[in-house]
Amino acid sequence: MEKIKSKSKVTLSQVFKTIIWPRRKILFIGLILIIISRLSSLVLPGASKYLLDDVVAHKDMHMLYTILWVVGLSITVNAGISYLLTKLLSVEAQLLISKLRVQVQRKILSLPISYFDNNKSGALVSRIMTDVEGVRNLIGTGLVQLIGGTITSVIALVLLIKINALMTVYVLVPVAIFAVIAMKAFGYVRPIFKMRGIINAEVTGRLTETLNGVRIIKGFNAEEQENKSFETGVQRLFENVKQSLTSTSLIASASLFLLGMATLGIMGIGGYLMINGQMTSGEFLSFTMYLGFMIAPIVQMSNIGSQLTEAFAGLDRTEEIMNMDAEEDSVKRTIALNEIKGDIKFDNVCFAYVEGKEVLNNVSFDAPAGTVTALVGTSGSGKSTIAGLVATFLNAESGKITIDGIDLSEVTLSSYRRNLGVVLQDDFLFEGTIRENILFPRPDATEEQLLNAVKAGYVNEFTDRFGEGLDTLIGERGVKLSGGQRQRIAIARAILADPKIIILDEATSNLDTQSESLIQQSLAELMKGRTTFVIAHRLSTIRKANQILVIENGKIAEQGNHTELIAKEGRYYELHTYQARI
Repeated sequence: MEKIKSKSKVTLSQVFKTIIWPRRKILFIGLILIIISRLSSLVLPGASKYLLDDVVAHKDMHMLYTILWVVGLSITVNAGISYLLTKLLSVEAQLLISKLRVQVQRKILSLPISYFDNNKSGALVSRIMTDVEGVRNLIGTGLVQLIGGTITSVIALVLLIKINALMTVYVLVPVAIFAVIAMKAFGYVRPIFKMRGIINAEVTGRLTETLNGVRIIKGFNAEEQENKSFETGVQRLFENVKQSLTSTSLIASASLFLLGMATLGIMGIGGYLMINGQMTSGEFLSFTMYLGFMIAPIVQMSNIGSQLTEAFAGLDRTEEIMNMDAEEDSVKRTIALNEIKGDIKFDNVCFAYVEGKEVLNNVSFDAPAGTVTALVGTSGSGKSTIAGLVATFLNAESGKITIDGIDLSEVTLSSYRRNLGVVLQDDFLFEGTIRENILFPRPDATEEQLLNAVKAGYVNEFTDRFGEGLDTLIGERGVKLSGGQRQRIAIARAILADPKIIILDEATSNLDTQSESLIQQSLAELMKGRTTFVIAHRLSTIRKANQILVIENGKIAEQGNHTELIAKEGRYYELHTYQARI
């Protein structure tokens, strides 16, 4: 697992420094707008007092018109500010979400291959797309409403005290109890929200696998098995949501009960004071309306508090990703390659996927520039590991790998991989057209360069039969093509990349005899003057290799060309004789 450099729990100061402070201007404007909105909303309770105590009592029509104009203006201001807040803050929140998704995706792509081996692609999609969504409540109207609501409550509280201090004190007791309950509940809910992200990623990951492997599922009549697996994941997600709903409903119920009791008390106290002439009906109406303006933001804060808690939980998971060690070690990898010859040398290289269980043990060999090195051996012997080390997908635990005499562990990955081409046994094609897949390593290649690669890979042998030619859509992972057609596109892609170092993992394995013959000719052209590593399963394809390494149990058991190894009558001879009989 990748190391996490710091705590994964995001603090308020971190959020303030990295998210809120850089957007202080737009948030400040939003805060000013919401304060104006809240102040204008306080016009109605004040106007209600004058309506009952002055206008109605004295039948003052002129004052009635004035009140109507003032209240109408305050309603218009409120509506306009509501629109501006959405346009200003909600759009900014969505922009931030977009930027965070790009940052997380960029970070994930910078992680080593081992990270992707240990995590489902669907789970990673969830982390990129879902975990960052909660920040809309930090930059959107949520945080500003929280601050604006607090200011409104304070102003309303001052006005309530001015009307009747005794009734106000009575109200504050249940409000304080509610605040304590809410704070406790939010602390309990945050880990639940964080776990929801984990479960959601797992369920999404499994669902993605199911959809990608639908042919295998149907081929083995395993639909019900997959349905049960997905149902189990959805049930776990439901249980988590149920937990959070229980907690948030406790907050809502507590607010309803405590604030309801406050209202009940206000009715009793207010009724008593009005009967005894110590409070007018206008003052009582005004008090109850101001009370609503003080309490409404507090109740709203419970909902906003849940949203902010969910946002922090998502940021916790995002922070875990952002704190992981990138594949490119900028401190150690400082050498940028320009032109290279392609001399590769292994010097006592050891490697283990799991500590204490070495896959390669003191492997040493030279692969001079322009030569072909074939890797032969049984499954699990270490062939793919050597290829992975050459491709810099893996890093040697001890020993040294050099490129033109330079320690590969000190070379920047981008400068090295510009000179690298890879053709795998089950090569990956992207959804889109044949043209887009071949152009993938060099999007700016000319049409002539593209057609040369198409011809060299014998892709035109089948695209000429397609109505859309190179612009034919191939479906997800090239599902509309045969295995041989996909392989030829992959080879054409490598030819267009024009690398100095090539790794071929039995690149002709998916081809029929006729296609293999054609591809062998194009590969021969591709390998001229380039350092090539071939992982060979069919020994007939590597007769012309400059050297053949027979890998057994992580060590080089035999080394030499085809003729030399046949003459030794050792392990290579056994493998070759066995395949010849089949």
